Amino acid sequence: MTHQWKLKTFDELNTTEMYQLLSLRTAVFVVEQNCPYQELDGKDQVSKHLWLENEAGEIMALCRLLPQKISFPESSIGRVLVNPAFRGQKLGHELVEKALEVLKADGESAVTIEAQYYLRDFYASFGFVENSDAFYEDGIKHVNMILTF
Repeated sequence: MTHQWKLKTFDELNTTEMYQLLSLRTAVFVVEQNCPYQELDGKDQVSKHLWLENEAGEIMALCRLLPQKISFPESSIGRVLVNPAFRGQKLGHELVEKALEVLKADGESAVTIEAQYYLRDFYASFGFVENSDAFYEDGIKHVNMILTF
């Protein structure tokens, strides 16, 4: 099977790509996690969107890369997810590795994330360290974590 990484700014996305990205994000973060919140937060327009697509054009995994001073003083990775239809294939690891590779290539020196608390060991495996107390965001326990290159 052939999989392809795609990386686009908001203005480079076509309407079909944006619809697919937002639809999958809503399916996971709002519906699956039973968390009603405002998915469209005004940050997509300044972000780079990274996703893995299979040969059928299905999005397998996605995230967005936010520049410095949007969510944190450092750049950030957000809306990290693996399509439920493709879970169990280590795509989350591939996605974070690819996101970090892109940020390093962009010259970033640090990345901060707002990680769901149960995923902190997953992010620690990439070198992220907790730099906040645990907190609740939209009813889900989170913690901020930072990685310095």
